[in-house]
Amino acid sequence: MSTLGVPVPWFDLPADQLVAYRTPTPEPDGLDDWWRTRLDKSRAAAEPPVLTRYEPELYGALPVWDVEFSGCDGDPVRAWYLRPPGSAADTPLPTVVTFIGYGGGRGLPVEHTLLPSAGFAVFVMDVRGQGGRASIGATSDRGAALDGPTHPGMMTRGLDSPENYYFTRLLADAARAVEVVADLDGVDRDRIAVSGGSQGGAQALAAAALTDLVKVCHADIPFLCDIQRAVTVSSTTPYTEVADFLAQQIDLVPTALDTLRYVDCALLARRITAECLLSVGLMDPVCPPSTVYAAYNEITATKDLAVFPFTGHAVPRSHVERQLRHLRAVLVP
Repeated sequence: MSTLGVPVPWFDLPADQLVAYRTPTPEPDGLDDWWRTRLDKSRAAAEPPVLTRYEPELYGALPVWDVEFSGCDGDPVRAWYLRPPGSAADTPLPTVVTFIGYGGGRGLPVEHTLLPSAGFAVFVMDVRGQGGRASIGATSDRGAALDGPTHPGMMTRGLDSPENYYFTRLLADAARAVEVVADLDGVDRDRIAVSGGSQGGAQALAAAALTDLVKVCHADIPFLCDIQRAVTVSSTTPYTEVADFLAQQIDLVPTALDTLRYVDCALLARRITAECLLSVGLMDPVCPPSTVYAAYNEITATKDLAVFPFTGHAVPRSHVERQLRHLRAVLVP
């Protein structure tokens, strides 16, 4: 989500309270039907995905495709699809759908070669309207409706209603990415994982909640969890975008807080059936620890939480090996 990896002193709830913490935010009535309507509309507007082989002379034995698929409301979304070197295109493989942090985009294929080198296919979804920081993107936010005021950034874009909200579109894109991947030749639809950090962690949780196709969910220091608490506790962007905006747009406070409930991954997490591995940094000012615990504590599926007492908005490099072990244990029996 950001380059903020510098830890700050513990500022959130003490450890014994974190373990038991549950979000007090009430779930909107009819949330399942509301999301079902959004996704049904997107499926009805979808075009078949287009896969174009990318730079075969450059990547040699590593197969890479540039993908365009239909996301929320049928809007085109870009992605990379990589398979292990030497694998046949139609051999069913365990596949990881990867999501990107705030401000970033899908980047370049060379940035996503770890999983293919370990025997997994990987599908890297671009982030609509982002990709101007940390890594490049290639997808516009075609569904943006900017009739009212916004704060710089994405957090207040369309905050006047859940139907117009930016993150409704982004989370729907994530669910659609999993559905598209499940129908690709060479993907074992019974061995699909989702993975991401921060904003990408939120997308992973949402995709696992909104589809029944996900077997494994990896969500590192996830964003968009217990949002109503996060916007009052976090001291830095992106959550402060909402606080700064509502400090001026006081008449929008009730509407904005209601909108945020529809994309709150602590509420959506109740629907997850995938085996989950989450992580939290206890010195994280971006995604406060209590908000991560709020999502984790709502998951009823098999789950584990990696707790890093002295990290900020980052995870130790060694955590990648733990994730690989988890993928192998569940997807490669």
